Amino acid sequence: MKKHSILVPYGLKWNPFLADIPLEGLVITPRIASFCRRLEALVMDGGYAMVTGDPGTGKSAILRIIEERLSGIRDLVVCPVTRPQSRIGDFYRELGAAFGMQVAANNRWGGYKSLRERWLSHIDSTGVRPVIMIDEAQSMHNETMNELARLASTQFDSRAILTIILCGDTRLTDRFRDPDLFPIGTRIRSRYKTEPASQEDLVNLLTERLERAGNVALMTKDVMATLADHSAGNPRILLNTADELFAKAIERNLSQIDEKLFLETYARQDQKRHRKERAKI
Repeated sequence: MKKHSILVPYGLKWNPFLADIPLEGLVITPRIASFCRRLEALVMDGGYAMVTGDPGTGKSAILRIIEERLSGIRDLVVCPVTRPQSRIGDFYRELGAAFGMQVAANNRWGGYKSLRERWLSHIDSTGVRPVIMIDEAQSMHNETMNELARLASTQFDSRAILTIILCGDTRLTDRFRDPDLFPIGTRIRSRYKTEPASQEDLVNLLTERLERAGNVALMTKDVMATLADHSAGNPRILLNTADELFAKAIERNLSQIDEKLFLETYARQDQKRHRKERAKI
């Protein structure tokens, strides 16, 4: 990755507060590592896994880690679905493109048959199930989710021929209470729910990211603790706030982010907000 010129004075290889940092910058906790090991075993037998949690609690980072770990398994094919909200026709076309096949929207049976033959042939030759990863799965239509379930098994639903990883917010869990989707919910073998992070976890997240990016001294320990206290247990809020402070530090040519910068930045924002509120009265 090419280093941005703005980062050079700070000794950073990348901006540690952005979502699209390199994989080496993502923090893998023991709990995430344990879940990945379960998924590595799951691809041998197939079936469903699910990642859920509130927005900003790290689901996308977990998916990136899972994809990287699974892609390291020999002969394993990992297919991320980019349009979970697609109707069945477009969903078939996306799966076909991912597996190097042309699937006609008006020939659902042909697509169904061809995809399953491709997957069964792959299983026979490699012993591993292809992986379908679906982010924002709470947006899937019922009919599309049920069609995927029919695609994913043979022998009267007793043999799984895909590993399906669903990821979404807490609405995804609620979806499986729907009678139409309840049978799919019963098939989920591995679950991971992101939880609000503790103050210690958030400080560790900042420390690890800064260290891996190349400058653990960019933020003082006090300001890291202050940011963690003001983030409501949400890593996205933490990192967005840290990135805003980093932009202020660059603007003022400061070598370090400290509590003084935090207080000046947010005290001024509060003053502006109060002035606007008074002006409306």
